[in-house]
Amino acid sequence: MQVLYKSTRGKEQAVTASMAILKGLSEDGGLFVPDSIPKLDVSMEKLAQMTYQETAYEVMSRFLTDFTEEELKDCIRKAYDSKFDTEKIAPLHEADGAYFLELFHGATIAFKDMALSILPHLMTTAAKKNDVKNEIVILTATSGDTGKAAMAGFADVPGTKIIVFYPKHGVSPIQEKQMVTQKGANTYVVGITGNFDDAQTAVKKMFNDREMASELDKAGFQFSSANSINIGRLVPQIVYYVYAYATLVRDGKIKDGQEINVVVPTGNFGNILAAYYAKQMGLPIHKLICASNENRVLYDFFRTGTYDRRRDFILTTSPSMDILISSNLERLIYRLTGENAEKCAELMKSLSEGGEYTITEDMKAQLGDFYGNFCSEEETAQAISETYKNSNYVIDTHTAVAAGVYKKYVGETEDHIPTVIASTASPYKFTRSVMEALGEDHKELDDFGLVDALSRFSGVPIPRAVEEIRTAPVLHDRVVDAPDMPDAVRDILNIK
Repeated sequence: MQVLYKSTRGKEQAVTASMAILKGLSEDGGLFVPDSIPKLDVSMEKLAQMTYQETAYEVMSRFLTDFTEEELKDCIRKAYDSKFDTEKIAPLHEADGAYFLELFHGATIAFKDMALSILPHLMTTAAKKNDVKNEIVILTATSGDTGKAAMAGFADVPGTKIIVFYPKHGVSPIQEKQMVTQKGANTYVVGITGNFDDAQTAVKKMFNDREMASELDKAGFQFSSANSINIGRLVPQIVYYVYAYATLVRDGKIKDGQEINVVVPTGNFGNILAAYYAKQMGLPIHKLICASNENRVLYDFFRTGTYDRRRDFILTTSPSMDILISSNLERLIYRLTGENAEKCAELMKSLSEGGEYTITEDMKAQLGDFYGNFCSEEETAQAISETYKNSNYVIDTHTAVAAGVYKKYVGETEDHIPTVIASTASPYKFTRSVMEALGEDHKELDDFGLVDALSRFSGVPIPRAVEEIRTAPVLHDRVVDAPDMPDAVRDILNIK
């Protein structure tokens, strides 16, 4: 059955999966969503015997229906290879009463690798399928991890350029070093003097700027997105939840058909939305537990039904979640409206113009699959400390937000069914915060000294991705104000 993609704001005709991946964002400003969620019609018995790559094909082929079997398998083979430091790609680690789904074994030691390893191959295949002659310019805003993972995926991929904007003072030192040392003749990194939401808003404006699109077209370019707004990012994320469930069945931890909970630390809502889609496909998920840091806009939304971005932006030790505009939530809102694009567009307009929207009681009643909570900075540090004390297992600050919220959920509900926690980054990406939480406060050490100290302390080998940037030269040092981002793009592409 063919799955087509339509806009959450409804003004555009439905398009194929390959065209939705190429466009990234619909021309009416909406996000592409599948016109139906396909059923996972492979037996769990079969899935439990499959490799990650085989599972990826079974899940993704249900959504990306205009890709041939050969095309999709080729993309998967190129994506999930020796770039990952484990053949399992996404192993499960049992610790402190839960199963941590380790999504940080790729080239940039964060969960974004899981989708951004395959997106360049999906995109270049999609370009060929649609006879695209222009060079594709990937334009993306990052709160820390997407940018590096996208650049690692797109570096030197023919027919593409990638421009990444990041908040100059809103990422960890390791995250910044990973970005500014990125090699590749087609990669460009620009710091901005605002926060992530400023970068994301400016990127969205550029996507919707018809005049700029015309300028690009004349120069032989067209924009596409590697942010989680691209459906080519979202579909590969569904895979690891299916794989985690199948692994638990294979290892005898659960029986086929038994429900599990899934906990996801989230800012932009894409990673937990992928788990929601997995549940819609038929994966036996009981609760989707949405974990926020002190920027608790999602927690407040689940509690009250009002999404309100008019609040102080807080810089935390889990910077990839320091987000006040959760772009992917729009896809859930669209489903809650009964796929009423007009109503969805009205709510999004209210958010962009007035900074808030409130869903109806009917829509709120449909949020029963979700539980939301948040962790303070102190609670995040405590979760790192407790997980290590109880299980000798070191987690990063984002995963700690999820672990802390999971404890709150169990305390409130006494629901002890098997639970998978999405572990979204290696502790080596946030060494200073992790070491401080573990009571190892080495103020005299720089970030790479801390990396060595964490390795000695934990016995966990230093990831290749960290070793590589230790002595790498800085190749990107441009910084601009957010309003000057379009001019920076023109300059990079040499458009006068």
